[in-house]
Amino acid sequence: MATTPRSTEADDTPAQVAKEAVRDAAETVRGVANEAVARLPDAAATTRDAITDARRAIDAGSDESLSAGTLVAFGFALGLLVGGANRLLVMLALVPAAAMGLTLLDRQSARPGSRPTSTR
Repeated sequence: MATTPRSTEADDTPAQVAKEAVRDAAETVRGVANEAVARLPDAAATTRDAITDARRAIDAGSDESLSAGTLVAFGFALGLLVGGANRLLVMLALVPAAAMGLTLLDRQSARPGSRPTSTR
């Protein structure tokens, strides 16, 4: 039984093939990371604009719509919590509820004739 001699070329060994695969994967990750870093300022600007628009919409909303929105957002977050969602996701779902709720509280405390918040 004749055996063929092993090739002494480095690119035929499994270690060399694995090394090339790792190098290719590293290049791909580097390219994706560079692209993400390049897009980061645009993403930050878009996020800032979205937050500004949301704040403007909350400020312009009626008390009834803010109450309804607060309850819906809180109910959504509670449903996520009961459903076993990640705590970070639940906390993120509470952000709009907090923003609308705090706006309602601020409006109620700023109204003339409202009861003072301090007790004697």
